[in-house]
Amino acid sequence: MSNETDTEPTHEEFTPDADDIEYPSTLRITSLPSDQAQAAAVERAERWEQGEAVPHVVNFEDRSRLRELLTDRRMELLEAVMEQPPESIRDLASRLTRDVHDVHDDLHLLAEYEIIHFEENGRAKRPYVPYDTVRIEVEFGLPRGDGSESTASG
Repeated sequence: MSNETDTEPTHEEFTPDADDIEYPSTLRITSLPSDQAQAAAVERAERWEQGEAVPHVVNFEDRSRLRELLTDRRMELLEAVMEQPPESIRDLASRLTRDVHDVHDDLHLLAEYEIIHFEENGRAKRPYVPYDTVRIEVEFGLPRGDGSESTASG
C-alpha cells in the first residue's frame, strides 16, 4: 500500500480566468471547403509555433450557414457590442430598441461560435468581443488544377 495522497489536478486548476486569456487581435469568419480550411489551420498553427500572431478563425464550409448566423440584426448587435460594450444584455437591448429575449438569444447563438463572450457580473452577463477586428471572408474562384497559369502558344 502506498502512503501517497491523491494529487490529481482538478478541472478548475486548468480553467483560466477570463482576464488571463490572451485573444488574438483579429477574428476571421470564413467560408472555405473543409480541405482548404484544414490546410489554413495547419499553416496558422505552424506560424503560431514560430511566435507569430495569428487570428482566431471560425469557418463555415457551407456559405448558407454563415448567412443564417450573420443576419443583418446579429451583425448590428456584434458591431454595437464592439463599439460600446454594454453593461448587460438588457442595456444592449434597450440601446438597440430590441426585445431583450431576442437580443439574449442572438448573443448566446454568437457565443456558441466564440464570437461573443460573456463576463459574469453577479446575476448580469456583460457581453463583449475580445477582438479588435472581426473580418468576414467568403472566397470565390475557380480551381487552378496544378497551380500553373495556362498560356496559349503557337
